[in-house]
Amino acid sequence: MQKVINVLDWIGEKIGSIVSWTSVLLAVVIGLDVIIRYVFKFTYVWIIEIEIYLFGMLFLMASGYTFKYEKHVRVDIFYTKLSKKRKAWVDLIGATCLLIPWCYVVIVSSWYYGLSSFIIQEGSPQPGGLPGLYVLKFCITLGFVFLLLQGTSHVLKSIQTIFNKDN
Repeated sequence: MQKVINVLDWIGEKIGSIVSWTSVLLAVVIGLDVIIRYVFKFTYVWIIEIEIYLFGMLFLMASGYTFKYEKHVRVDIFYTKLSKKRKAWVDLIGATCLLIPWCYVVIVSSWYYGLSSFIIQEGSPQPGGLPGLYVLKFCITLGFVFLLLQGTSHVLKSIQTIFNKDN
């Protein structure tokens, strides 16, 4: 079980480090947009759309990495006071009843959403906008696949904690 956890965590770590460069690229694009807007008094639609695409990709693709380090939003009024084993039970039940089924639903539905967009070669509805809107739509699927992988790792860690005699 530990080997599976290690592989899933390694994948999450690699994806997180790759996706983190998206934030650098986003900062550069926003900086250029600001300069063009305030110095030259105009902007391009495609620059704004690149900002939207990059932010969407960053948000979606980094969800598994964020979950790995428990930096996601959590209402932990009671959770923080629980023992390690009880936290593992809460995590196990939450992941198996909510996280994994929800990831499955979003992966399946977003796959068809992205695929239909790809089939018609959907692009921006804005004049001068970017082609390939399906790329962003497929990022929904990929982001939830990465979240599912990290959620599976979390479930396995919870099982280890629950059955560990030392806790």
